[in-house]
Amino acid sequence: MAFNQEMALNIYICLFLLFGAVFGLATFSYQHIFSEGPHKVETPEGGSTLGGRLLWALVCTFLWPIMVLTGLNSARILAKRKRQAAAANH
Repeated sequence: MAFNQEMALNIYICLFLLFGAVFGLATFSYQHIFSEGPHKVETPEGGSTLGGRLLWALVCTFLWPIMVLTGLNSARILAKRKRQAAAANH
């Protein structure tokens, strides 16, 4: 019985980490929304490096729930600014 519970817990942990890694790889080009706010930082001349992509994936592997919350907050702020800009133009 305890063995099955340990197996289930290991599966949940692996799925958590796998989802975080995939989330990190998928959101690399949008990382400004999760870490630096709504303004996109200029990319280096050589483009993004494998090391930068790997570091972002590692950070997201363990912190993806926090990254999702900060991304939702940034999306809310951007939508509010877009509505305000549209209202100011009309």
